[in-house]
Amino acid sequence: MTDNQTFLLPAIESTADAALAARLQHRIDQKTKPLGALGQLEALALQLGLIQRSEAISFHAPQMVVFAADHGIASEGVSAFPQAVTVQMVGNMLAGGAAINVFARQHGFALQVVDAGVAADLADHPQLQQRKIAPGTQNICEGPAMSPAQARAALQAGMDVMQGLPGNVVAFGEMGIANTSPAALLLARLAGLPVGDVVGRGTGLDDAQLAHKQAVLQRALARHADVREPLAVLAALGGFEIAMMAGAMLQAASERRAVLVDGFIAGAAALVARALVPQVRDYLVFCHRSAERGHQLLLAHLQATPLLDLDMRLGEGTGALLAWPLLQSAALFMAEMASFDSAGVSGKAEAPTLVTACTSLPPEGAHFALGRPGGET
Repeated sequence: MTDNQTFLLPAIESTADAALAARLQHRIDQKTKPLGALGQLEALALQLGLIQRSEAISFHAPQMVVFAADHGIASEGVSAFPQAVTVQMVGNMLAGGAAINVFARQHGFALQVVDAGVAADLADHPQLQQRKIAPGTQNICEGPAMSPAQARAALQAGMDVMQGLPGNVVAFGEMGIANTSPAALLLARLAGLPVGDVVGRGTGLDDAQLAHKQAVLQRALARHADVREPLAVLAALGGFEIAMMAGAMLQAASERRAVLVDGFIAGAAALVARALVPQVRDYLVFCHRSAERGHQLLLAHLQATPLLDLDMRLGEGTGALLAWPLLQSAALFMAEMASFDSAGVSGKAEAPTLVTACTSLPPEGAHFALGRPGGET
């Protein structure tokens, strides 16, 4: 995509619908349980019903899309693994041996791997989409990660990937050595947070390596101190897989699909997507809290409560698929759980009035104890 080509972000409807929300909440509240007793599952059911514009939640053809790319900042020694691991892990995914393959098979998700910018040529494979923008981004410490045209091309490619997939629910993951660095930089700039607060150990850095990574990212952020507009921030500090994932999230939301957001890297893509089109936030289901340091701050910035907290930091979309059964449970309790009326179960009793409570007094001199049966207080 050249600078002269037209680039349009997809239009996304807000899911706000007061009448539908009231009907959904009434349906939830009338299930045979105390009010709010299913906790976050109730909020999830409400969100899914608003996304699907229906009191009956259903899913079909669930998709798992993993975006892969390399990063020039890896040359600064910010990862515990060499850059060659990116293409090796993509090969492992295409061979069916990665964690995300295991969970996709377990939960019945169709898996696609997208080459957004891997620094190697990948052989054709039925589960691989070739969308390479370039063989890795540039070193952010020396200049922008990508040009504005490349950033737009990556967003558009993500939108195109999504348009070609069926289903009404999609999970996103990523693979890219050193990609916690651009994710941390995007969070620092878009949320206005200090680099020291958002930089974590990534693939397992020791204390000295972590201090080095923090110094490198501080230098990178200073190099782009004047960049503030969201698309420009993405170009200066992002990664091809992050940009492509953000575009796919925007397209999925424009098609009213539920979007399952994985951990820190996917969260950074969600942060970019929301900065570009704020209404996308309505469609994002934040699946878990990563052990990566910046993720809790990212979730707080997006006012998101994740479904799981398993101390994970693998990426690939694994946390998104582990949360999938909770979405199924939200749909099923709405569809199959009895209401108080249908089950013939009495609802919450009204508190007695003072007059009612005093119409039957114990005999004078009677002694009794308050508490559980048997007189135990």
